[in-house]
Amino acid sequence: MKKLMTNKNLTKAFSIFIIFYLIVIVFPFIWVLVTSFKPESEIWGKSALKLISENPTLDHYRALAQNNVLRGIKNSFIVASLTTIYVTVISIFAGYALARLQFRGKNFVLTLVLAVSMFPQMIVVGPIYNMFNELGWTNSYNIIFPYSMISLPVAIYILVTHFKKIPFTLEESAKIDGATPMQTLLKIVTPLALPGIFTSAIITFIGVWNEYVLSLTLNTDLSFHTAPVAISFLRGQFEIFWGQVTAAAVVVTIPTLIIVLLFQRQIISGLTSGALKE
Repeated sequence: MKKLMTNKNLTKAFSIFIIFYLIVIVFPFIWVLVTSFKPESEIWGKSALKLISENPTLDHYRALAQNNVLRGIKNSFIVASLTTIYVTVISIFAGYALARLQFRGKNFVLTLVLAVSMFPQMIVVGPIYNMFNELGWTNSYNIIFPYSMISLPVAIYILVTHFKKIPFTLEESAKIDGATPMQTLLKIVTPLALPGIFTSAIITFIGVWNEYVLSLTLNTDLSFHTAPVAISFLRGQFEIFWGQVTAAAVVVTIPTLIIVLLFQRQIISGLTSGALKE
């Protein structure tokens, strides 16, 4: 009886801790949302700590139409979509090759792919900028190529795990039936690896959507700024327009939030699939 009571108390204490932890995590997002509806006079001063605005306004959201944020959102969507398609296609072929083909140095190649993703952006941004400047690729959507350097290793690693989990007998049966290696990959293996493909694509999209350093360095023209860079320019000579910044942060967060809510089951399935050996 005492043991049962102890377990209930531990469960209750753990539940309270989880609720408190979630409140701490969610509170900054709630505060940003609330601040986006406050007039500038209430963001500072005595009203700054009030959760509910006395005079809520949509002026900050209207102001977004007059600056570069909406164009930045469009650029982010274009760049993130192109990078996701490019990375997904390449990672399917590369992941399948590393999972199925036998060749000397395969483990070294996989280790090298993962090592590339560990380089800090500040180290590689200089050489990438010099290369883009020589090729005349600055201020363009060619930024998807260095973005792939960030996203491709993780996508390959996820798909290698999923391809290894697919029984090889299915490919042998397809080969006996006369299927070519390409047909086997596209019609047999790829559909079975969809959870991993979904996961890698979503992670790639979100990562590129939120990237800042490369976009700021390679695309200095306002017409090619992505959303994070456009938000960082919401300032005057002596002040930062915090109302507009919070409103822009809310608008920019909505697409990624919708993606996570719509595909959370696929994300969880993709991340956990292959975690256990059968």
